[in-house]
Amino acid sequence: MKTDFNFDQVIDRRTTDATKYAELLEKYGRNDLLPMWIADMDFASPTAISDALMDCARQPVLGYTTAPESFWQSIVTWLSERHGWNIKREDIDFVPGVKKGLGLCINYFTKPGDNIVIQPPVYHSFRSVIEGNGRHAVDNPLLYGDGNYSMDFEGLEKVIADTKPVMMIICNPHNPIGIQWNRDTLNHCVEICRRHNMLVLSDEIYGDLVFKQHSHTPTASLSPEAAEITITLGAPSKTFNIPGIATAWAAVPSPKLRDGFFKWLHASEFDTPPIDAIYATRAAYSCCAPWLNAVLEYLNENAKFARDFIEKHLPGVIVSTPDAGFGLWINFNPTGLSHDRLTDIFINEARLALSDGANFGSEGSGFVRLNIGVPRCVLIKGLEQLADALKGHITQK
Repeated sequence: MKTDFNFDQVIDRRTTDATKYAELLEKYGRNDLLPMWIADMDFASPTAISDALMDCARQPVLGYTTAPESFWQSIVTWLSERHGWNIKREDIDFVPGVKKGLGLCINYFTKPGDNIVIQPPVYHSFRSVIEGNGRHAVDNPLLYGDGNYSMDFEGLEKVIADTKPVMMIICNPHNPIGIQWNRDTLNHCVEICRRHNMLVLSDEIYGDLVFKQHSHTPTASLSPEAAEITITLGAPSKTFNIPGIATAWAAVPSPKLRDGFFKWLHASEFDTPPIDAIYATRAAYSCCAPWLNAVLEYLNENAKFARDFIEKHLPGVIVSTPDAGFGLWINFNPTGLSHDRLTDIFINEARLALSDGANFGSEGSGFVRLNIGVPRCVLIKGLEQLADALKGHITQK
């Protein structure tokens, strides 16, 4: 198994229809920016996955394909060995991507007009999928202080009393902040939801990307009580940098929730993995743990480098040190610059495409998410452009 991975290699993705370049002009008004926004990495995906896809493509007939037992078992074994979550084959089904899975779960488990709780600043698609499907997103914002975030349980109780939601979506680990919620926090959240007869939809797409000083706790693994009310969505897409392949899974240990949902998915073939998803997923979970371990070390070092750089060159700017993932959540509000002025500086002076914090909720105004899943030289270039553009503005404050 190859272990000498070269994450310093710069790969030109401009000719590959990569979204991070293809949508620059539409989203930022110019296409000469260094893209550090969308949540995929610039590292070569594991060769075992590429080899598996080439084996797939060499088949003379790409006909109807039934996912073999080895596909399902690769997911079950991964969750057991990586996270200590021992679930059965029948608890797992395929969904064509986590965002699509969110929509499928919302449509099956809730009704139009229902209220669903989210915790901004949070992945923007939670709100758009909820509202785009005729439901209402109810905000229970995270508490913020001294650069740290926590769940607001008192606020959650009030929101539930006022709006009577039927579901809560938890981002575990949390995007964009990068928090891996601890067991006490998750238990408290689940206890409140159980007491109020609410379902928990746990988005765990970043669950494999937790740095070694932390560990991922799947929400449904907390207790039998948590498993009774939790639907979990996960995928190899972020983990192994294959988001262009629409492959994800739903794990539902409770027969009361699972049986009808899985039958509903099957009726419209939402749960039928395409042939490339079968090959890529099985290879990822069966062969690519060494790649993941190496990329986590590199990402952790990138996070430390970026934090140290920002503290040195952008005094007052606050970085939330992530427990997981490849997004760095940065608070520029201490500069005193308005959100609109900051946005103009990032785009037209720093020449960077960053994820606007306000897209994750109004609580993210003045923040950005910077993608650190890039070679170190690209990270340095982006940080230097940022520091050069902001230096005068900060010193004049």
